[in-house]
Amino acid sequence: MSAGFGWIGLRNLVGNGEASPRSGSATNVWFTRGLLGLLAGFLVGGAVWLLMLPSQNNIAQAEPVNLALASVDPVLPTSASDTAAARGAGLDGLKISSQTWRRGGLGSKALVTFTVRNDNDYAVKDIEIVCAFTRRDGSHLTDRSRVLADTVGMKSRKTFARVSIGFVNLNADQAKCSLVTARRV
Repeated sequence: MSAGFGWIGLRNLVGNGEASPRSGSATNVWFTRGLLGLLAGFLVGGAVWLLMLPSQNNIAQAEPVNLALASVDPVLPTSASDTAAARGAGLDGLKISSQTWRRGGLGSKALVTFTVRNDNDYAVKDIEIVCAFTRRDGSHLTDRSRVLADTVGMKSRKTFARVSIGFVNLNADQAKCSLVTARRV
């Protein structure tokens, strides 16, 4: 007694309109071989690129580059009122009393929260801060600066919450912010 598992019996398992498992088209074989050949070509090309001998054009220079700092000569005030304004716009009465930072923007941006204390007899605006970011071991990574257009009144303090300082290195662990300039109102 036959169970019907011969070639004729398997044809009924395939279904109507479908090709039998033994009949493969030549285009599928060439297409598969072409994709495998393309993948092998990419792998060989990548290996050759990685193993290329270094030349003068693709080696980083070992000697340090010295950058020249530009200096701006201060404009001398011509009248007594200009002298008082230049002297009064200093940062003597301004300080950052507290600061914290955290990451934002998928971990690439620094968001700093800090409080500026103004002990002067005048209000200030356009406060510029610079934040230095360091690794856990204390080595310096990057500096970012930001100008805040808000006004801090005289003999008062103002908290700036989650101010975006900019993009920072993902290895940054600590931040130290300081005041650079401010304008007298």
